[in-house]
Amino acid sequence: MNLSALRDQVIVLSHEVGDFIQKEAETFSWKKIEYKGLNNLVSYVDKEAEKRLVSGLSALLPEAGFITEEDTIDKKGEAYHWIVDPLDGTTNFIHGLPVYSISIALEHHDEIILGVVHELNRNEVFHAIKGEGAFCNEHPIEVSKAERINQSLLATGFPYFDFEKLDDYMEILHDLLKSCHGLRRMGSAAVDLAYVACGRFEGYFEYNLNPWDVAAGAFLVQQAGGTVSDFKGGNDYIHGREIVAGCPIHKEMLNVIQKHW
Repeated sequence: MNLSALRDQVIVLSHEVGDFIQKEAETFSWKKIEYKGLNNLVSYVDKEAEKRLVSGLSALLPEAGFITEEDTIDKKGEAYHWIVDPLDGTTNFIHGLPVYSISIALEHHDEIILGVVHELNRNEVFHAIKGEGAFCNEHPIEVSKAERINQSLLATGFPYFDFEKLDDYMEILHDLLKSCHGLRRMGSAAVDLAYVACGRFEGYFEYNLNPWDVAAGAFLVQQAGGTVSDFKGGNDYIHGREIVAGCPIHKEMLNVIQKHW
């Protein structure tokens, strides 16, 4: 498989679907939203974008299966799976907040080998293939070289439907807020991770996540020289619903999280 050529084709596809999303953003109405659960919003834009991505990715790699947010396809692959979020940051999109993205990863036997996160409003495509570094558009990127939390700007996400561990989470925020330059909540896990990969954030952590939220972004961080783990320090961050990603401050972040989790 020519991963470089495949990545380039995925980027072209992300631009095509991104153009559709941005055109719909111009006339989007609250009347067009649906609720999948408490505060879990979806629209026809998410569903149509996913259908277009699935169609395009199927043409590029017919043998691959899919893990997708909107369940527009039920197909298992033998060795390959596309992990797709057609619109990561749906709530931002619906409210007109310009932070949302397309996230696409290719998994081969439980290992991510390709990742693309396309932030549509700045038209930045973060991409990587295994062993060849990470890029923003055509420019190489790498994680920040900051070594301590007191040198860092961090990103996170807030729970919006499962509040069982909210008190523990607030204790983590309490400790980190006193130690870092600031905490940001962008509303798109894929964008948060892409920004860690390019050094805009030194670290990111969140729980209650899904594979399509983090697969591509976590891969970008790793290919950009960063470290990714679950809250226990293990490798179950794609399917384990929790993630810590960062530059050299990763271990210090993990110590703070584990004190309360």
